[in-house]
This record gives sequence, structure tokens and C-alpha cells, in this order.
Amino acid sequence: MATAAPTPPRQLSQKEAGIQMMLAAEVHLGTKNCDFQMERYVFKRRNDGIYIINLGKTWEKLQLAARVIVAIENPKDIIVQSARPYGQRAVLKFAQHTGVNAIAGRHTPGTFTNQLQTSFNEPRLLILTDPRTDHQPIKEAALGNIPTIAFCDTDSPMRYVDIGIPANNKGKHSIGCLFWLLARMVLQMRGSLRPGHKWDVMVDLFFYREPEEAKPQEEEDAVQAPEYIADYTAGLGGEQWPAHIADASWSTDVAAPAGALPAVAAAGLTGETGAQDGWDTAVPPPVAVSTLEGGAPVVATGWDS
Repeated sequence: MATAAPTPPRQLSQKEAGIQMMLAAEVHLGTKNCDFQMERYVFKRRNDGIYIINLGKTWEKLQLAARVIVAIENPKDIIVQSARPYGQRAVLKFAQHTGVNAIAGRHTPGTFTNQLQTSFNEPRLLILTDPRTDHQPIKEAALGNIPTIAFCDTDSPMRYVDIGIPANNKGKHSIGCLFWLLARMVLQMRGSLRPGHKWDVMVDLFFYREPEEAKPQEEEDAVQAPEYIADYTAGLGGEQWPAHIADASWSTDVAAPAGALPAVAAAGLTGETGAQDGWDTAVPPPVAVSTLEGGAPVVATGWDS
């Protein structure tokens, strides 16, 4: 009896591959607490008390958020923000590929409300990583009537959040995976990336990297300085550096030291040098000549001193 050939595995659709990636990144794992507005997105509760998020609804909310982002003509009117360290690299990468503005780090109070600040901005859309950590920009966006998109865990407050994407917003792999999927959806809806084609940007670039992990990688990527060979005559011609230097006739006269100037030379330092330097020549004081009683001058014999 002839055995049937094994059928090749079925190729997953984009939605199935995305949900499989979210499962690997633990996007479905919630917390032990559940907000009453997040109950609709919970699939079930495990025996250890952790709520499981329905990833099908997460995928639908990602598509809804991507449609809202694409509907804004100027990407610079969108701000994506993350005060949590795990989401800062993902935010910067998302802004790099989609063209939006990114704020990674602490939010300065009054950025959306105080017009006197140099960092004042009025975005048309705000994208956040965690409603609890980023509570200040949510309050300011509510005062300015700015729509807000946020990744919400099962215990996240939903106040002033317009589009909540149910997901695990506490893991570095989960946050990076969510921003990667959202960026790919935005590019596909804009027409920059054809649907069904693989995106050449890896999801690993959106993950948070520990400083200890990044330091050895930077040392490996550093360009090593070329080793130079000590050959000093390689690029020089024979005329500039002759092979043999002729013996010069060195004179035996020893030059006088600089301090021992002859008396004539010292006396010859007249006002010409001073006039060239711009200094006036000093006039020597008059010398008193001693005379005898008869009026004859006294001749110096050299024994007076």
C-alpha cells in the first residue's frame, strides 16, 4: 500500500502570524487585577490568578489605531510617548519608520497646555505606552481635546483614553512587538509596504537593550585603527633623503657663549634698536666731575674704589 506524501504545512496568514508573534512575546499575559472597563478584553483567568487577554481583540484594536494614524495627513502632528524605559527605544524606532514625533523619557508638565514653554506642542493625536505611568500627558490631552491611544493592561485606568489596545505593557518584548506590528500596519495602509510582503525591519530593533548588553556590541562594532608599518623611507625619493650623508667639515671654532658679549658690541647698542621697537632712548644722567682747590680736574687713578 503506497503511503501518501506528507502535505506541506499551511502558510499562515498575516493575522495568524501576528498573533503567533504576540504569543511568543507574551502580549497576552495580564496582571492579577482587572479594571471593570477591561473585563471585555479578558479571555479567562489562570489558576494562579493572572488574567489572559484575548489577542483577537488586540489585533482588531491595533488595526483601528493604525487607521486613525493614517487618517492624519501630517505625521508630525502625532506624538508617541513613553516614560517607561522599556518603551523608549520602541517609541524612537516607531517614530523613525512612521515619521511621527517621539518623546522618550519624563514628560515636562505643561507641554500641551502652557504656551509659554519652549517645548509647547499641540498634537492632533497622542500615543502612549502605559496610562498609569503617562498619567500627566493624558490629563493635559484631555484638557486640550486631543484624542489618545494607549496600550492598556488589565489593571490600567481607562479614564480619558479614547482607544485602548489591550496588551501587556510591562514586558520589553511585548512593548517592542506591539510597536513593530503597529508600524507595519501603518506603512501597509499608507501604501509604503505592500500587504502580504515581509517587512525588512526586524522586530528585535524595537526591543529594549540593557546597557550591559549594548556595551560589548559597541566595542565589537568599533572600527579598529589600522596598524602602520614603521617604514619611514617607503614614500620618499632618493633626492630628498640620500642614502649616505657626506661627511661635512665641522669647524673647530667654538662659538662664544651668548652671555659673554664684547664691550664694543655692548656699547654699540644705541637708540636705533629702541627706535625700531618704538621705545625712546634713555638719556644717561650727568656725571659730577670733582675738581681741586685750584680748579684742575681730578684724574682717576683707579685706586679710588
